[in-house]
Amino acid sequence: MYLWKQSNSYSDIALYNLSIYVLQPLTFIVAGKCAKKIDRVIVLRTGVTVLSLFFLTVLMVGERAATFNIMLGALLGIGYGFYWLAYNVLTFEITEPETRDFFNGFLGVLQSLGGMTGPLLAGYIISRFNNSTGYTVIFAISFGLFILAVLVSFGLSRRKAKGNFSFKRIMDERKRNVNWNRILHAHISQGFREGTFLFAVSIWIFLITRDELSLGVFNLVYSGCSFLFFFLVGKWIKPSRRKKAIFLSGLSLYLSVLILLVSATMPLLLIYGAIAGVFFPLLYVPYISLTYDVIGKAWNAGEMRIEYIVVRELFLNTGRVLSILVFLFAISFIAPETGLPYILLLVGGGHFLIYFFIKDIDTKAMSAIRN
Repeated sequence: MYLWKQSNSYSDIALYNLSIYVLQPLTFIVAGKCAKKIDRVIVLRTGVTVLSLFFLTVLMVGERAATFNIMLGALLGIGYGFYWLAYNVLTFEITEPETRDFFNGFLGVLQSLGGMTGPLLAGYIISRFNNSTGYTVIFAISFGLFILAVLVSFGLSRRKAKGNFSFKRIMDERKRNVNWNRILHAHISQGFREGTFLFAVSIWIFLITRDELSLGVFNLVYSGCSFLFFFLVGKWIKPSRRKKAIFLSGLSLYLSVLILLVSATMPLLLIYGAIAGVFFPLLYVPYISLTYDVIGKAWNAGEMRIEYIVVRELFLNTGRVLSILVFLFAISFIAPETGLPYILLLVGGGHFLIYFFIKDIDTKAMSAIRN
């Protein structure tokens, strides 16, 4: 919202996010090579350090941030690339098929707890100050927390991977492993929704309410429902129920977008937030667990786990880039203030389409060993 308040330009915000989604997968490839040759904890620490530099840069450029939207997005994408590569690899290594649903559910609980408190506190602080002072306070706090995270990372044990970085070999594995090919197409579909939704919904809510605190309340409702259902899904969803859960939640998330078509009031937006908060955990937990299962049963997964995660990220961000390109194309013909809900309806089917890519995945069948 900081960039939006400075520029009031949908294109600037879209290009900012586009630069994130272009640089993030490219950084994943570089980070994957580093993780193989150096150490995953070093990669994690690099990501956190770059993310702290992002907030420091925002503090330095201040009210000129919108002028540097592409540079800031690129910096954030690089930070995300290093951080999420290490995070995803470590998650894959410490979980098993029997524990992944619980782990992902518990992780979602922690993320939702932060989602309940962070945006509401930020909205309160921003609403109490004039101009950009509130945002400066928030970015300063964020910078301090990332510096703390860098210091904490020195307490992690170093974990070096073995072997050469074989990115092309795992890309080609799509031709040999139908399950791997299906899950990658599902990630394009996932990214197609996320690319636009991750920024456009917040803008839409702000346009209706003109108040950061109201946006914080929306996030409180969304994260509160997510907090509860991440906890419940981690207990309820078993491997045999994953596909049904993905279908039900994907359909519900898509139908909930209709609320944005007819809603111009805060109560209906809060209902949308509650629905999304209920069904996103129901989709995310079994879907991510299924993804890790497919990787775990793929060819040479032990040695090539980093490459599998890098390729998955490449397909996910391909979907995100396609989504933003559709958004930019649409707003060149339709006034965003009236066309935004219809754009969200177009890209919002991404999560529903996930089911049709994963429904035939057979996680019980082990992949044949190939040379």
